[in-house]
Amino acid sequence: MDSRTVALIRTTFKAVAAEESGPERLARSFYSILFTEYPQIRDFFPAAMDSQRDRLVRAISYTLDRLEEPNKLLPFLAQLGRDHRKYGVRDEHYQAVAHSLRTAMSRFAGNEMWTDEVDHAWEQGLTLICDTMIGAAAKETTPPVWSGTVLEHRMVLHNLAVVRLRLDQAIKYAAGQYISVQIPARPRMWRYLSPSVPANANGEIEFHIRGVLGGWVSPAMINQTVVGDQWLLGSPLGGLGVPRNSKRKMLMIACGTGIAPLRAQLLQMAQRRTNPKVHLFVGGHHPCELYDLRTLSELAAAHKWLTVTPVAEREENPWWHADSGEPAPQLPGLEPRMTGQIGKVVASFGPWSDRDVQIAGSPSMVQTTKFRLMAAGTQTKNIRHDPLF
Repeated sequence: MDSRTVALIRTTFKAVAAEESGPERLARSFYSILFTEYPQIRDFFPAAMDSQRDRLVRAISYTLDRLEEPNKLLPFLAQLGRDHRKYGVRDEHYQAVAHSLRTAMSRFAGNEMWTDEVDHAWEQGLTLICDTMIGAAAKETTPPVWSGTVLEHRMVLHNLAVVRLRLDQAIKYAAGQYISVQIPARPRMWRYLSPSVPANANGEIEFHIRGVLGGWVSPAMINQTVVGDQWLLGSPLGGLGVPRNSKRKMLMIACGTGIAPLRAQLLQMAQRRTNPKVHLFVGGHHPCELYDLRTLSELAAAHKWLTVTPVAEREENPWWHADSGEPAPQLPGLEPRMTGQIGKVVASFGPWSDRDVQIAGSPSMVQTTKFRLMAAGTQTKNIRHDPLF
């Protein structure tokens, strides 16, 4: 698409999104049109649509921001197309979604803004998105979904569990990618999780899951999962990872369960003969939330290319965490624990101009850390993270 087409699409979307409650109203209008004109599509969606509406607007925004970067956008759309096979969607479903979104946008923009040229621009943009996803799905030969049996469910904190599964067929994912997961207690409610171990021939996979207060799925994953449960998994997504031939130093920053995709990469790198130097900062609100330090300690002690610095925002653990009250022993291979907000701590070391940067954690943590690094002089092109939706 040419720059004018991209500009027309972005301008109209931003105008709608800038209105008070604009994103929410747009999402509601879109789903109302979709389910009214194509009622058979309703069965593809969960009963509760609140989080679905939020993700829709964030996904649209993420895609539109990359319309002029086909080298980044098209692989992302291809991954989504392969992942969407799990729903059983067909070509006509993509057309229905595109039509409903165009209709919703035109209603909000109004006749003055929604000219024939704008309508044609949106048609071009949505056609590119649909064709890319449909084409990638048609070419894929792997299963649309994998089934996995829960082998272990281990509580690490009161709201954090480690779940290990064995898949019926091994998934070939790159360390650092994420996967959509559905549990039996929440049908049609898929959530993205990052494997904390590299792909292996045994088909074993592990997830670190933190319960979101008021969430629909994560509390059920933590509190209702039992050994023997059957989970469903979709195709892998995401572009984090350290290429085998990379010689550029790495800076990795994780908070909470964001350690999972970085941990998987480090475990994979540990199997190689040579690696670039990696400095990992792993953080949490309290010291007890640095729950995987023993594994990281063992990795750092065994591999000179890895430096691990723990960071906690507070010196003490919270009241709900039962411990002896004695200071935790210093684990071998780790740098002394630092206190402070992780983005601020990392940025205090300077611009890290010689490093490629990966950030993993909650959307707010990723954004805050990214802004801190950019303010310190880190180039945006050197910073990578997964889409924040």
